[in-house]
Amino acid sequence: MNLFSQDKPKADPEKVRDIKNWVYRILEVDSGIPISISQLACKEPGCPPIETVIAIMSTPVQQHKIHKAVNDIDEIDICNLI
Repeated sequence: MNLFSQDKPKADPEKVRDIKNWVYRILEVDSGIPISISQLACKEPGCPPIETVIAIMSTPVQQHKIHKAVNDIDEIDICNLI
C-alpha cells in the first residue's frame, strides 16, 4: 500500500528559494548550513493532504513541518516556527 502519492503539485523553484532565505534570516541559520525543502502528499487517514518539510542540516538535523504546499507558504509561516 502506497501512502504517499506521486501526483503532487510542483513547487515553484523561486518560492523554494524564498522559503530558504526566510529560514536563514528568521531562524538565524548559518549560511554554510544546507536547507532541504520537501513537499509531500499523503493519502493516509488523518494526514494533511500536502505538507512541506523543512530540514536544516545542522548537527543534529532540525526538522519543521508546515501543513501547506510549498507555493502556499509565506514569511509568517516561517515566523510561526519559532
